[in-house]
Amino acid sequence: MPELPEVETLVQELRPQVTGRRIDDVILHWPGCVATPSPRAFIRRMKGRIIREVRRRGKFLWFVLDHGAWLVHLKMTGRLFLLPMSEPDPHARADFVMDDGRILRFQDLRKFGRLYWVPDPEPFFRPLGPEPLDPRFRPEDLARQLAGRRGRLKALLLNQSVMAGIGNIYADEALWRAGLHPMRSAASLNGEEIRRLWKGIREALLAGLRHHGTTIQWYRRPEGSSGAHQRYLRVYGRAGRPCFRCGTPIVRQVLQGRSAYFCPVCQR
Repeated sequence: MPELPEVETLVQELRPQVTGRRIDDVILHWPGCVATPSPRAFIRRMKGRIIREVRRRGKFLWFVLDHGAWLVHLKMTGRLFLLPMSEPDPHARADFVMDDGRILRFQDLRKFGRLYWVPDPEPFFRPLGPEPLDPRFRPEDLARQLAGRRGRLKALLLNQSVMAGIGNIYADEALWRAGLHPMRSAASLNGEEIRRLWKGIREALLAGLRHHGTTIQWYRRPEGSSGAHQRYLRVYGRAGRPCFRCGTPIVRQVLQGRSAYFCPVCQR
């Protein structure tokens, strides 16, 4: 599933392309991709809207419209492509026709992704935790988010109410950078370990953003190219290969139905 660096890459690359453009038409190839309101109401409320700004909140793309907000959650296989014109695509779920004739296409092979139109996105985003790359988010804020929680670190990093935007890949990368085992209890961390975790989270996310996201299988940028961060991963997907710090083979372990990759020496 695209995580914060992948979604932020889409936002940064779409922003100069679609800001100020009017949505002249909406074609739903599969109405089931609309979560709210009804597909018919979604088309009615989206047609004629002007895109004022493109933002991100957690793993959501957030198109600020002249009336309301259009939200996109890509889930596992969702993609947004900007095309010069419409072209046949068996996996196209929705096409948004811009006033310059270009098509912003929502493609989704497995049909898990969803589109939303909401009058005000703030109540929608209220359950999400803080943004880890927000310059106002400091180690003491992370300490408050973890305070009183008995969960394991990997599970808590994946919990969007603790922090927004982190998924499986960057949780493993952050924990490796921090030198913390994914099964460590959050309650067992001391102040120095929390600072290391805060730094590891930021470093992992910024590295992914610097390389335009990680393409393991599905994620693509708006013009169709892959991200490059898969070439720079420190631990995720590297089971059996040597740790970059100590040379010990990386271990893969299934934790609560998710794969976790870690160094058994550096992350005791």
